Amino acid sequence: MVGQPGFFDLDERYAALSAAGDPLLRLSELVDFEVFRPQLLKALRRSDRSKGGRPPYDAVLMFKVLVLQALYNLSDDQAEFQVRDRLSFMRFLGLGLHDRVPDAKTVWLFRELLVRAKAVEGLFDRFDAHLREHGYLAMSGQIVDASIVAAPKQRNTDAEKDALKEGRLPGDWKDKPAKLAQKDRDARWTMKRGRVRRLEDGRPKGPEIMVPAFGYKNHLSTDRCHGLIRKWTVTDAAANDGRRLAEVIDRSNTASPVWADTAYRSRQNEGLISRLGLRSMIHFRKPPGKPMPDPAKKANAARSKVRSAVEHVFAHQKGPMNLFVRTIGIARARAKIGMVNLAYNMRRFVWLEGRPAPG
Repeated sequence: MVGQPGFFDLDERYAALSAAGDPLLRLSELVDFEVFRPQLLKALRRSDRSKGGRPPYDAVLMFKVLVLQALYNLSDDQAEFQVRDRLSFMRFLGLGLHDRVPDAKTVWLFRELLVRAKAVEGLFDRFDAHLREHGYLAMSGQIVDASIVAAPKQRNTDAEKDALKEGRLPGDWKDKPAKLAQKDRDARWTMKRGRVRRLEDGRPKGPEIMVPAFGYKNHLSTDRCHGLIRKWTVTDAAANDGRRLAEVIDRSNTASPVWADTAYRSRQNEGLISRLGLRSMIHFRKPPGKPMPDPAKKANAARSKVRSAVEHVFAHQKGPMNLFVRTIGIARARAKIGMVNLAYNMRRFVWLEGRPAPG
C-alpha cells in the first residue's frame, strides 16, 4: 500500500540520524548508565512486587529521562511529549515504537523520590568515579566560582519578604494551602553587578549597573586540566560566594593552585587553603580609594586568563542547556541543578573522548 511504512524504514531512519551525528547515540555509547543502578535502586527502595500490580519502569530508563530533561531543559510534560515524538530520544532510552512511555506524573514521582533520598549527590559522585576510572583525574589545580540560576519570580509584599527572611510564614499563608504550595520560600532576591569598563587607574568609566535577580546559586569547582565539575553545592541567590569555598574545594586534585575571584579573598579562606596544603591564586582586591598597585594588577591579569575557563561551564549551562529552576524549594532546586552539573560532565566527557590524540 502507498504510504505504509516498510519493514526496514525505522532502521533506515535511525541510520540517517546516526550519519547526521546524533549526540545522544555517542553519549549512550560512551557512558555506561548501568553504573548508576545500585544508587538508584537504593534511593527508590522498591518492593519485591510479591503482591502483584503493574511493574514499575526500569530505574535506569527513568534516570536517562532526567538526563534528557537536564540536557534540553524539558519540563515533565515536555519530556513525555518529546520521548513520544523524537526517534533519537526513544533510541537513547532503548524504547521501541510499541513500548510504553513514562508519562509526566511518573517522571515527577521518580524525581521526587530521588529528591527525598538526596540521591543526586551520590549519582554525581558515582559518575565522577567513572571519569577517574577512564583516566580523567582532577589535575592542574582547580577553579572555583558561582553563578545565579533564575527561578520564577515571587510577587510578595515587603511584610511577607521580611517574614520569610526571618524564617516565619506570613500570617495568612497558613490558611491558604493552595497559595502556600506555589510559594518558593527558599529562593532569594539579590543584586547582580553588570559589566563596567574601568579607566587605567581602576576607577569605573561610567555608573555601575545593578541588575536584580531571583533564584538560587550554583557553586562549583572545576579542574583546570579537563574542565570537569568536581564539587558543587546549591544555595539561595543571596548567599555569599566566599563562604562556600570549603564545600566546593576539591582535595583530590593533584596540583595545589586554587583560582577564584575577589569574592573568595578573606582571611578565613586563605587560612583554609594554607591548612590544606594548597596555593592561593585568588584575585587581589583593589585598595579602597586607591589605584590598584601594578604588581597586583599584573597578577590579576595572569590569573584571569586561567580563572575565565570556569565561565565556559556557566555559559554552556545557561546557553545550550538553558538552565532554569521551575521547581519550588531548595531541595528540588538542588536536585535540578545537580542533574544539570552531572549532565554537563557527561557531555564534556563525550567531547574529551572525541578529541584527536596528540601527535
